[in-house]
Amino acid sequence: MDFKQIQELIKMVNKSNIGEVSIEQKDFKVTVKQKEDKITQVVSAAAPMPPAQMFTPAAAPLPATTPNVEKPKPAATADHLITIKSPMIGTFYRKASPDKPNLAEVGTEINPGSVVCIIEAMKLFNEIESEIKGRIVKVLVDDASPVEYNQPLFLVDPA
Repeated sequence: MDFKQIQELIKMVNKSNIGEVSIEQKDFKVTVKQKEDKITQVVSAAAPMPPAQMFTPAAAPLPATTPNVEKPKPAATADHLITIKSPMIGTFYRKASPDKPNLAEVGTEINPGSVVCIIEAMKLFNEIESEIKGRIVKVLVDDASPVEYNQPLFLVDPA
């Protein structure tokens, strides 16, 4: 089951009176729960993952609308810095592979389309591209850490 199929499942549950749906396949399980206030949760845990990398229900809320999977959504913070946020739930990686350098460091100049990190979701490695031009001021997530949808990843000083 891929990410788009999970999104369609969430839409169908939101439109129906179903309270909870669980689907189990070979190496993962997906549970979609609908609460009274229409918040939908997706819990995904692959069997071979160590417990530290497994997602918990509290770490997996998704909005009722479909997120843009391709690119993160920048959002302005209180000052002039812009936040690059995670477009999905998964595991954050700063490198394309263990023997490669980090994709984005503090001080790195980025342009729209620049790959700033990798997020692994359901054994798929997704390149996260910048939508803005600027300089990385701060990396907010540790390498190989689980991230939630819309979680801040980087602070960027726009150029």
